[in-house]
Amino acid sequence: MTDHTPRATERATGRPLLDLVEVEALARTAHAAQRDKAGRPYTEHLRAVADGVRARGGDEDQIAAAWLHDAVEDGALTEEWLRGAALSGRTKEIVLALTKRAGEPLEAYAGRVLATPGALMVKESDLAHNADPVRLAVLDGATRDRLARKYARMRELLGQAGESERGPAGRASAGSRPAGGAGSGLPAPPGGARDRADGS
Repeated sequence: MTDHTPRATERATGRPLLDLVEVEALARTAHAAQRDKAGRPYTEHLRAVADGVRARGGDEDQIAAAWLHDAVEDGALTEEWLRGAALSGRTKEIVLALTKRAGEPLEAYAGRVLATPGALMVKESDLAHNADPVRLAVLDGATRDRLARKYARMRELLGQAGESERGPAGRASAGSRPAGGAGSGLPAPPGGARDRADGS
């Protein structure tokens, strides 16, 4: 039986798409110098979001987007690079939907996430990790309160107001494989990661 999925079609008609191990390695390289507000490697957040998407039943395109969800917004990768990358069109659309533009109202951002198939699950996983009390506890009180309000407002705009933070408990989960280190043969991404301003 012939596989006619978009991913199979792209593999058959163009260059091979990056697999999840390669996407993870790319994301780790792109964000290698970046730290969150607590001083932790930012790649820990990317892994948590990817694992959260996997635990929620997300597919390969969504997991790839989870690894790359902050790459353009942070300047770790350029939008031009993303558009030409060996990724599925759906992964690219999700990443771009999750890329908040400078000065963009939260309402517009949330509307784009809701309008893009597959993006809401990635954002849900992102918010769950960002709002993790353990992660927030190390921040100063003013920053913690500001971020808590921001995340609550985003959940409201996404139709998740009043929901408790959900982890992967009770859902099928598979651990992601480590990507390995140097010598993977992946192209060096352009740009350089900057420190996250707000841990989002």
